[in-house]
Amino acid sequence: MIDGKRPSARIVVVEDEPDIAAFLRDALRKEGFQATAAHEAQQALESIRREPVDLVILDLMLPDMSGLELLKQLKRHEETAGARVIVVSARTEEVDRVLAFEFGADDYVTKPFSPRELMLRVKAVLQRAKPAVERPGDPIGVGPIQIDMEMHEARVHGKPIQLTLTEFRLLAELVRAAGRVRSRGALLSEVWGYDSEVMSRTVDTHVRRLRNKLGTAADWLDTVRGIGYRIQEPGSEPGSHEA
Repeated sequence: MIDGKRPSARIVVVEDEPDIAAFLRDALRKEGFQATAAHEAQQALESIRREPVDLVILDLMLPDMSGLELLKQLKRHEETAGARVIVVSARTEEVDRVLAFEFGADDYVTKPFSPRELMLRVKAVLQRAKPAVERPGDPIGVGPIQIDMEMHEARVHGKPIQLTLTEFRLLAELVRAAGRVRSRGALLSEVWGYDSEVMSRTVDTHVRRLRNKLGTAADWLDTVRGIGYRIQEPGSEPGSHEA
């Protein structure tokens, strides 16, 4: 993965425009990554199955199948499911971002973008992929929500809920700060590894998904308008439950 000064993660760029694919591949190589490019979804899928990668930079508009379909196939098979995925697309509608996250994407970058921004996001996603270093101990929790960091398990009213790695980290960060407001900028920094200048819509999207998965405990996840989010007992202070 990333070795501080000398990142060596394996990355494949899946982009049907040869010039863009070559540009991204070369930019990644300049950063020290092992980067290759594929211009079709099937070509990329076969390549990743032969030689697993750490990260896929994926365009949604591909000639042989949609990028979302490729994303689903990657996450469906054990030998490719571990690859992190950053979707890079000219599609700016919220539904496209939501679908990408639902299918397992780790980030969504809209075109046009700056190379610097993309490199920051690449490094942040790869950093998040590293196992979190947690001291063994009792699970953390608040109200009906319990989190076992050592077992990487979240429970609501004693029943396990299925969360992605990012959702798990987001919930853990909010539970640790129970009762205190965590701004979107702080959550971007702690959970995603971004600075506060990066657009915060991805926080809202993940909170919305996390709230759906919390079920009956969703009212513990409170929105503080114009600031961010917190975990607290329902009715403790005025707030909103809209993501």
